[in-house]
Amino acid sequence: MEPFRYLALYSAALPAGARQRRPLPVLPSLADHHFHLTAGQIEAPMLTLPQLYTAGVECGHMEARLELKRRVADVNAQLEEFRAVRDKAQGDREQLASDLLVAQRSIATLRLQASATQAQMMHLESEVTKARGRIQEIESSKAWRITGPMRRTGHRMKLLTARTRARWRAVRRLPQLGSLAMTILSDQGPEALLRRVVQKMRGRPVFQPAMPAGFRVEEAITPLAFAAVGSPRVSIVIPVYGKPMLTFTCLKSVKAQTAGQYEVIVVDDASPEPIEQALSPVTGVRFERNATNLGFVGSSNRGAELARGEILVFLNNDTIVTPSWLEALLDVFVQYPDAGLVGSKLIYPDGRLQEAGGIVWRDGSAWNFGRDDDPNKPEYNYLREVDYCSGACLAIPSALFHTVGGLDSRYAPAYYEDTDLAFAVRAAGRKVFYQPLSTVVHFEGQTAGTDETAGAKQHQVAHRETFATKWGQALSAHHANGVQTGLARDRWAQRRVLVIDACMLTPDQDSGSLRMLAILEILTSLKCKITFVADNLEYRQPYVSELQRRGVEVLFSPYVDSIAGLLNARGNEFDIIVMARHYIAIKHIDAVRAFAANALCVFDTVDLHFLREERLAELGGGPTAKLAARAKRNEELALIRKADLTLVVSPIEQTLLAELVPDARVMVLSNIHELFPAGKPFEEREGLVFIGGFQHPPNADAVLWYVHEILPRVREQLPGVKTIVVGSLVPAPIKALAADDFIVAGYVPDVTSYFSGCRISISPLRYGAGVKGKVNLAMSYGLPVVATSPSIEGMRLTPGEDVLVADTATDFADAIVRLYRDQALWETLAAGGRENISRHFSREVARSAITRLIALADGRRTAGITQAERVAKTTRRALNAD
Repeated sequence: MEPFRYLALYSAALPAGARQRRPLPVLPSLADHHFHLTAGQIEAPMLTLPQLYTAGVECGHMEARLELKRRVADVNAQLEEFRAVRDKAQGDREQLASDLLVAQRSIATLRLQASATQAQMMHLESEVTKARGRIQEIESSKAWRITGPMRRTGHRMKLLTARTRARWRAVRRLPQLGSLAMTILSDQGPEALLRRVVQKMRGRPVFQPAMPAGFRVEEAITPLAFAAVGSPRVSIVIPVYGKPMLTFTCLKSVKAQTAGQYEVIVVDDASPEPIEQALSPVTGVRFERNATNLGFVGSSNRGAELARGEILVFLNNDTIVTPSWLEALLDVFVQYPDAGLVGSKLIYPDGRLQEAGGIVWRDGSAWNFGRDDDPNKPEYNYLREVDYCSGACLAIPSALFHTVGGLDSRYAPAYYEDTDLAFAVRAAGRKVFYQPLSTVVHFEGQTAGTDETAGAKQHQVAHRETFATKWGQALSAHHANGVQTGLARDRWAQRRVLVIDACMLTPDQDSGSLRMLAILEILTSLKCKITFVADNLEYRQPYVSELQRRGVEVLFSPYVDSIAGLLNARGNEFDIIVMARHYIAIKHIDAVRAFAANALCVFDTVDLHFLREERLAELGGGPTAKLAARAKRNEELALIRKADLTLVVSPIEQTLLAELVPDARVMVLSNIHELFPAGKPFEEREGLVFIGGFQHPPNADAVLWYVHEILPRVREQLPGVKTIVVGSLVPAPIKALAADDFIVAGYVPDVTSYFSGCRISISPLRYGAGVKGKVNLAMSYGLPVVATSPSIEGMRLTPGEDVLVADTATDFADAIVRLYRDQALWETLAAGGRENISRHFSREVARSAITRLIALADGRRTAGITQAERVAKTTRRALNAD
């Protein structure tokens, strides 16, 4: 019987008015399936608790009563679970409420701190403004004018003293240079010595500005054919309205100066005469005509919708592009994956600078940085983050452009849409870069004019108000209009670092330059703006451009006339000043102290020169060499006492200085290398390789010792095995030793083939100091090394596990022969060398040391007073004295 039928029989009412007892109906027994659904009975509904109560309690049915007990127990267990969940939720709610209260208090505290900081900034700006006004008042006074010549004379004397001291210290090095000359004469011969002298007398490579090309608009439209591209990487969008000759001039330059897979889309904004018709001799370009005039904003957005390329490049039709303009823009996206928008350097047709990136002030007004200046000046020629770049030439990933909504239509028909796009890109988490290696000539005003009260140009003023309202919060952190332009141009930088080295960095020629280049790259990644200057103020290409490409401001003559003059003009700008090599630091440390008193003064030894000279003297350098070494020791130790921080490249040098100058702060910042892919296997390799620039005397001594003492022993046991010498400025005595099995390769731009194909790298240095780049470089390729003890000093290498070490000619030759034949040993040393590089010479290790250096500078800056406070305090002191 169905359960509902059973219940109906139990609960049936007696007939109304019945006086006699009617026999109860016969009820069937209840089975378990009346209360539990089982397989095959899923269609039968279960009895509810009230129904079970009626059957089991009111009607006394045992099966129903048992089921009711079981069901009540289940419900009670579920209730307990619900209570546990409720109690936990209540506890979580209380904890969340407590956390929320703490967070709200923290937010309130931060708001108070932000408000206090803002108030302090406003107060300081007010103080500075007052100070400037008072200074102006003082400077316009009669007394100030009368004492002007005296002040200028005093300042010139201070600068002259710094320059004279630097020259005098250079003269004092002559005895030491005499010792160096004797070493060169002995090891490399008179020709090498004469070359070094002539090089010094000839002076530095001088910057020669290129003459303006005299850019002009074409006079006639001639046939011009662009190649068809199936899948372009770049879409160049050129909005136009009339002016067909301007557009043709632009297209002709694009065709002549652009490489790669690209398409050109010319968006005709309903010109009176269709551009496609006016430019009928031009083929391969996509001409798209708007049905109605949309303005620059609307035409640009339409061109972006039609584009097929991964990268969009918006280009004004009143421009002429120059060689490599597009490659330079695209290189930024490869170099910096977080780049979102990249703009070019704009110049006028007569060669004057039009814009080197833009600065946006707190009120929303914008500056074309560098306008009308010399475009070759160093401050305009390094890759950097900027507030915005002009829309005359902009590159942006297509996906990002659509993500931020394209150009904002509220700026239609034009003006401020490029500035707004830059801010939108930053709001999306990407960066905006100015790329000076991409130069574009812009005939400014040819399409929209220059009158702000008429035509499209009149929208510039109104759109500034719109922009300032939209981005008010972001603009609140910017400087007031025209204040601290030098800081505003590098707004991204948290610290500013000046690096002074002996000469231009040549990382393809010496390990010292390779190390310094890596240091500059790490500093830049830590949001430091780097300014680099060589002591000789040289301009040597392609090395200058390579540094500028990495975001380093490179100073050179004639834009800087001396290091002292540079420090006098910009010393207060820098948080850290690094002087590399003792003979450079000794010339300039006093000027650093005089003109940049608030900077952390860092002496980078590169290696301890006095240690190297003392070891050379021990090899039989004579009395002159010993005197020179003693003088160099005194100089270097005096420098270390003067500097705030000294950098050495090995723990051994750090320990030595701890004994000699216990009060000095010394930090290890060693060579910096990356692991390269493993080359050929053991059985496919052959030959030995030595690498080292011969401007460095220990390298010449090492090769001569190898050829005369070691190589004959190697030839006996490994006949026919070649030794290859790689390095710049090879002296004549070494060139004269060339043979079938002793190859003098000289300078090689790319050494990969040697380190991937030779079986052993040798380092037979008999003296020296510091960490040897030749050993690091070989190990970074997985190439085993046979070296002398001076070659591996301070490198934390274990002979037999990472390297083979031998200090006599016989032992060195035997080590070469053993390693050349023993594949198991070769593979052990290859793996050990790579592991040593990872553990002690990686970028991560160097980054940790540089981070500590920056922390010292930050602590020094925090302990001092801000620049604004210094200005206000100095001014108040002057006013009180007055």
